[in-house]
Amino acid sequence: MDIGTRSVFIGSFIFFLALSALFYFFFPYGNWMWVIIGPLFFVGFIDFFQTKHAIRRNFPVLGNFRYFLESIRPEINQYFIENNTDGRPFSREERSIVYQRAKKVLDTLPFGTQRDVYKTGYEYIAHSLAPVHVDESKMRVMVGGPDCKQPYDCSVFNISAMSYGSLSKNAVMALNRGAKEGNFAHNTGEGGISQWHLKFGGDLIWQIGTGYFGCRNAEGGFDADKFKEKAALDNVKMIEIKLSQGAKPGHGGILPAEKLTPEIAEIRGVPMGQDVNSPPAHSAFSSPRGLCEFIGKLRELSGGKPIGFKLCLGNRYEFHALCKAMIETGIKPDFITVDGSEGGTGAAPLEFTNWIGTPGTDALILINNILRGYDLRKDIKIINTGKVTTGFGVIKRIALGADIIYSARAMMLAIGCIQALRCNSNHCPAGVATQNPDLMQGLVVEDKYMRVYNFHHETIHAAAHMLGAMGLDNLNLLHPRHIKRRVSDHEIQEYSDFITILDEGCFLKGDIPAEHKRDYNMANPESFAANDVKSEYRSA
Repeated sequence: MDIGTRSVFIGSFIFFLALSALFYFFFPYGNWMWVIIGPLFFVGFIDFFQTKHAIRRNFPVLGNFRYFLESIRPEINQYFIENNTDGRPFSREERSIVYQRAKKVLDTLPFGTQRDVYKTGYEYIAHSLAPVHVDESKMRVMVGGPDCKQPYDCSVFNISAMSYGSLSKNAVMALNRGAKEGNFAHNTGEGGISQWHLKFGGDLIWQIGTGYFGCRNAEGGFDADKFKEKAALDNVKMIEIKLSQGAKPGHGGILPAEKLTPEIAEIRGVPMGQDVNSPPAHSAFSSPRGLCEFIGKLRELSGGKPIGFKLCLGNRYEFHALCKAMIETGIKPDFITVDGSEGGTGAAPLEFTNWIGTPGTDALILINNILRGYDLRKDIKIINTGKVTTGFGVIKRIALGADIIYSARAMMLAIGCIQALRCNSNHCPAGVATQNPDLMQGLVVEDKYMRVYNFHHETIHAAAHMLGAMGLDNLNLLHPRHIKRRVSDHEIQEYSDFITILDEGCFLKGDIPAEHKRDYNMANPESFAANDVKSEYRSA
């Protein structure tokens, strides 16, 4: 249904108007058909011209069935949570939280806890008998290490990487205008900076992937002059080198040909008529030392703006190698974005989505610890991403080592995504992940940007309120011991019970814990290949 039902509705209205005129002259009771048809067209006209609901706007009359089912969801919500029959990337509970906050509707609940507190895996935080007030304006983090000349005062909660091309221009504008209103950051994704990212002046984190879109030369490599020009934009506050992402680690980005428009092709510097597949690896560097030198180069070209990189953790010895290269070169990123294997995308091979990459919580704990071991943590901020929808999600990840949180899918839900799972087909019915103009127009920027603002504001408010309930007035006071987890029917542990927090600089002093020794010895700052490549159980 590429054209949506707007065009079908207009055509049907003209047809039945002509048909009624015919019946009026030739059939004495023909006009009685309007008793049935008239109310439907009345509803259709209302749907056609309203701006708050993309599904009703794109699919007049028919779209109302979706909102009817949504209206009775609170009564059936618990059934789906308990029986796990939803089968979608986000549970109904998580989607409800996002929708309620984005629309600023009642988000309190009757009858108490909605979760099974005796189920293994249930997590919670302990409150204090001396709660405090937390100033929400201080829920921000300064990003910029010793070599950064333009540090950025970043919100603790921001929009994760989603490219123009994967998202529609209306979606990009709604996200960016929401970021502008709420004073938080919008990650461009690897698709480059478009005019839609710049229209409302929201803060940008410019992501540079292996395709170097926006700073790409004719051969597909990195173009320093193009980079310098765009990095100088006032909107660009930080620059993120994408090494890998959780949804498809070890695989380049994918933009299906169906979603490639002349404008997007021009922005990316690619030909029309074929899928846009980014290479799996960067051509500007090929070693840990090379990455550090590339970071130094981008920092110089950008005038000293914060430079970082994003990865989904794979081989642990490779991250050790990166840290060794930072020590040897003296060049450190200002931030590292840790993506979990549960991260989402618009298009990815099934095997990469399901079976490659380290889950986000495990990766966050490991990377935080390894940076501590090399005494690098004090100069490098950690950004964590992966299915964050709530204030608790923010609190948990900061307690486990993050400084800043990204959110992608929740921000998409805020602007109307219904998880139709059509992102890769250009048929998104909500106008979020499509380049089809007839579907895109259903997403009205003037309405949806406020939902982005609301969701961010309410989530920050919830996180600050929870922090205060814990008796803490500062995010820096959070610790793994603050997160409790049920590990069996009769036992609850704190994360600090099963996380070993390394002493700062222990690797540099030769004090290498047994669980890191093999990876430490394999790590080579001159190569991403391991030092010992011989198989332990299979001959050459």
